[in-house]
Amino acid sequence: METVVSGIRSTGKLHLGNYYGAIQNFVKMQNEYNCYFFIADWHSLTTHPTPADLHDNVKQVLVEYLATGIDPEKATIYVQSDVPEITELYLYLNMNAYMGELERATSFKDKVRANPDNVNAGLLTYPVLMAADILIHKATKVPVGKDQEQHLEMARTFGNRFNRLYDNEYFPEPYAFSAGKSLVKIPGLDGKGKMGKSEGEANAVYLSDSPEVIRKKVMKALTDGGPTTENQEKPDYIQNLFDLMKVVSTPDTLSHFDELYNKMQIRYGDFKKQLAEDMIITTAPMRDKIEAIAADSDYLRKVARLGADKACESAAKTIKEVREIIGFRRF
Repeated sequence: METVVSGIRSTGKLHLGNYYGAIQNFVKMQNEYNCYFFIADWHSLTTHPTPADLHDNVKQVLVEYLATGIDPEKATIYVQSDVPEITELYLYLNMNAYMGELERATSFKDKVRANPDNVNAGLLTYPVLMAADILIHKATKVPVGKDQEQHLEMARTFGNRFNRLYDNEYFPEPYAFSAGKSLVKIPGLDGKGKMGKSEGEANAVYLSDSPEVIRKKVMKALTDGGPTTENQEKPDYIQNLFDLMKVVSTPDTLSHFDELYNKMQIRYGDFKKQLAEDMIITTAPMRDKIEAIAADSDYLRKVARLGADKACESAAKTIKEVREIIGFRRF
């Protein structure tokens, strides 16, 4: 069975875009592949080196992924910092990573421009740590977005370089992968593109948002004075709201409001009220699970320990073999 590795940000709550994108992908993968899903708390230090609530953030992410369908009996879900072997492999790979190639990484240059006062070594070697996350389990499939494809290419480079330097075809080549070909793309409430935390709190509907919060966010979504001609093409910010309704509402509801729009009879207040209530209904089961799991500290400890044990078993085998290949021997 092929191995899949994917990192999960240790900051931020999950929103509808995550749920209909990465999470549904993960849930499908865990039934078909040997999956390792890790919460990337070390990675978060590259841009937030002094977090005030790192543990609580990690806990929240673990809770929400469990609530949305990741099964710790099927997949290995673990906290990155619970697997020290990753940092040892990170060290070995750093010895054969070159300054020039790290400085040319697009994400590094972007982060330097955005945060010129926080250009640290961890930021520079972020692609090496990502490579260690993947190679530690000898993964061949990695679910990544467009913004991470260069890092995945660098992971292949570091793995192949290790193989070449030590004349041993040890690390397989990892490639970008998706278990679903038609994942739903969820637009944001601001009408400017996809839903995401980086676009601002008001842009996203989080799975843990209360009904009151959801109603306030949706009612503040950008609209206009309404169509001025029948069957008028919808501007992007209106089409986004209809696309959201297509995901969370019944086909009849969507058809009803689409018809009102085409006849110039739509009242955006009624439209957004319906959209908000349908979002509340859609997120209710996950919200209830999030609350229940968050309150069960014993279960969370059990899941975290199980994940750490399974990940460490795989990582320890890799490190043992890597040491032997490099030439480390105990006296």
